[in-house]
Amino acid sequence: QVQLVESGGGLVQAGGSLRLSCAASGHTFNTNAMGWFRQAAGKEREFVAAISWSVGIGYYADSVKGRFTIPRDNAKNTVYLQMNRVKPEDTAVYYCAVRIRYSRDYSSEDKYDYWGQGTQVTVSS
Repeated sequence: QVQLVESGGGLVQAGGSLRLSCAASGHTFNTNAMGWFRQAAGKEREFVAAISWSVGIGYYADSVKGRFTIPRDNAKNTVYLQMNRVKPEDTAVYYCAVRIRYSRDYSSEDKYDYWGQGTQVTVSS
């Protein structure tokens, strides 16, 4: 089992920056990748970004590419979502996820095994 705790959400003005954190604990030695997803009110949850845990390559949704990055700290079993130049359409609950099995597909929810409780991000215009 892996437990995930997200933090860092809040209210930010459009054009500003925010950094989310996700700390993993438990059986983290099998981590293959960690990712961030988000769900806006009335919409389905969607992929935001992911990182391969061993190699450190990041993958991004087109909507955030060039604005968000997903750094990680292996020693702390923590992944971050650095959100820059945020837009009102980035408003959502952001979820952290972990998977233990390799897949070429980093953006599908069903490839992830453990999920955090979510943290709200609200971008004001």
